[in-house]
Amino acid sequence: MNTKILMMITALFLGLIGVTLAFMPQEVAVFLNMGSDQYTELATQLLGALYLGFAMLNWMAKDNLMGGIYGKPVAMGNLMHFVVGAFALLKMLSTITMHWEYMVGFTVLYIVFALSFIFLFVNHPKEKTEN
Repeated sequence: MNTKILMMITALFLGLIGVTLAFMPQEVAVFLNMGSDQYTELATQLLGALYLGFAMLNWMAKDNLMGGIYGKPVAMGNLMHFVVGAFALLKMLSTITMHWEYMVGFTVLYIVFALSFIFLFVNHPKEKTEN
């Protein structure tokens, strides 16, 4: 498995979410019908900061061997994020009435990333061999 591609794709995915949440919190709150008071805006911006931080971590770690001794914590953090996120999104899908088509796509992406990091975590990483 080419971990560099996986890390780049997840970094871009998380970064896009992070930028959206951090810099457009009122628009996100209105779109998701969450209300738009100061606390919702602050929580949305803080969540965006978390996504941006995780995106930066993935981008900076993209050249490391992800299953190796130094990349294992990054792989485990991603595994936990995407597995727990996938379960939360699956649970939410049974009750959602607004924008369900976006949430289905979002859930599918989370499941794909979760399965990718599960595969990465249970399989021994392969070093690149130069011939």
